[in-house]
Amino acid sequence: MYGLIPAKVTAREGYLTFLTSMFLHGGLLHLGGNMLYLYIFGDNIEDMCGHVSYLTFYVLCGIFASILQILSALNSNTPAVGASGAISGVLGAYVLLFPKAKILTAIYFGFLIRILYLPAYVLIGLWFLYQFILALIGLETGVAYWAHIGGFAAGLVLAKTCARRKHYHPLHES
Repeated sequence: MYGLIPAKVTAREGYLTFLTSMFLHGGLLHLGGNMLYLYIFGDNIEDMCGHVSYLTFYVLCGIFASILQILSALNSNTPAVGASGAISGVLGAYVLLFPKAKILTAIYFGFLIRILYLPAYVLIGLWFLYQFILALIGLETGVAYWAHIGGFAAGLVLAKTCARRKHYHPLHES
């Protein structure tokens, strides 16, 4: 009812779901993963934009993510839910505004885990490449990869219009 269903939107129904779907999740793990990304990357973008501009930026990224998801599956009756399209927009803005910021990352090698700092452009670049490859392959995983790509692209485009604060330097920026 509140998830974005491409077939309904293409039939000119359910426009409110562009907003409502961003605030629904498929479970606690889905919600937790999205909130972790938002916690790590969102505060710097919000600091750059201000609260109201950040909310506008976030919602626009989510709407653009939904549009690309609809275009990738026009007749789908599968509802799309989650904030990851909008959060992907935050990642797009982050990699543009803070490309050299060091992100504490866990790298898994089988049973071995290595903790290290990676520049944002490397970590987010690898994440985007992963999303793009899986979107092209078209696996039915239940993940809206095209929404992630759409949100990311919107974040890249909108980042400079949102980031108006001039003397902002995050502590982890190099």
